[in-house]
Amino acid sequence: MSVSFALSPEQLELQKLANSFARDVIRPAAGHHDETGEWPDAIMKKGWELGLMNAHIPESCGGMGLGTFDGCLIDEELGWGCTGIATAMTANTLAQVPVMVAGSEAQKKKFLSPFTEAPLLCSYAVTEPNAGSDVAAVKTTAVKKGDKYVLNGQKMWITGAGHAAWFFVLAKTDPNAGHKGMSGFVVDAKSPGITIGKKENNMGQRASDTRGITFEDVLVPAENLLAGEGEGFKIAMKAFDHTRPLVAAAAVGLARAATEHAIAYARERKAFGKPIAEHQGIAFMLADMAASVEASRLLVWRAGWEIDQGRRNTIYAAMAKKCGADWAMQVAIDAVQIFGGNGFNKEYPVEKLMRDAKVMQIYEGTSQIQRIIIAREILSR
Repeated sequence: MSVSFALSPEQLELQKLANSFARDVIRPAAGHHDETGEWPDAIMKKGWELGLMNAHIPESCGGMGLGTFDGCLIDEELGWGCTGIATAMTANTLAQVPVMVAGSEAQKKKFLSPFTEAPLLCSYAVTEPNAGSDVAAVKTTAVKKGDKYVLNGQKMWITGAGHAAWFFVLAKTDPNAGHKGMSGFVVDAKSPGITIGKKENNMGQRASDTRGITFEDVLVPAENLLAGEGEGFKIAMKAFDHTRPLVAAAAVGLARAATEHAIAYARERKAFGKPIAEHQGIAFMLADMAASVEASRLLVWRAGWEIDQGRRNTIYAAMAKKCGADWAMQVAIDAVQIFGGNGFNKEYPVEKLMRDAKVMQIYEGTSQIQRIIIAREILSR
């Protein structure tokens, strides 16, 4: 059986489309959205019209039904354009995947089909003020009363919360059962009792919309429960196997952009009578940066390919997320160093990349959590 890293003609076209969109639409506006924190609504609508959002929604729900690997091709290019705008565009995926992996056919059609008809958004509401990496520590509760659940609690750092049509919410239906007492719900964002907090003033990825959410006696129809009571933790974790490769792909895009900027600058900037690229100290940094991009992309492709084959990809998703995020941060730091004093200045592109890269080591599971997952996987074999 032969092994090939060649993309199909369709995948090459998809990659080309995403790259053109990133180059012509995202990059020219990235600085403005970083400076102002303005939500990139017009950009997202253009991306939706081109099919660069919600591409994974099943064909049975009116979507294209693309796999995780194809999504990684798109997200690398969007991340190359701007990871803040890319995060705003791709946050839907993390909220939609729980419905895809655990929803009934009726739930999939009800909650996913509208995204193929209009540029809607949804959010994954799991993290809480005191429960980030320790998901089992969430305090939000859902108490069943008749044919509804009464939802109470707070969520924090929820991407896209200010613009979402609905939330995937993880809540405890049995507070005494640990992670086995957690359930997943689709919650209409217009439900009475929901309060959306202010947009957080973040260091990087400032085009993205991050907010807290408070639920006070919010009534959720029992039909919005996914898979049954006690299945929420498994659903939430299973979603990460699909989405961590996508986040890692965006990190590859950022690292690629930083490397390209550094190479171009090192060829032009002169020191001691020659371009700094010809000094071994800089050349070795560029070599490490380029190798990091290629190596992290291969991990992303493996993670995406494995799950598309119907196999459990948990270890590869964690490896791709850890390496993609950590290497993107290091590559961005090195790019700033190569730019020297200019790299520390907002007039040059690399300081933004360094700020944007940092959160990739934090959201969707910190780099430390990825190491825990990898260690568990290799030690349990």
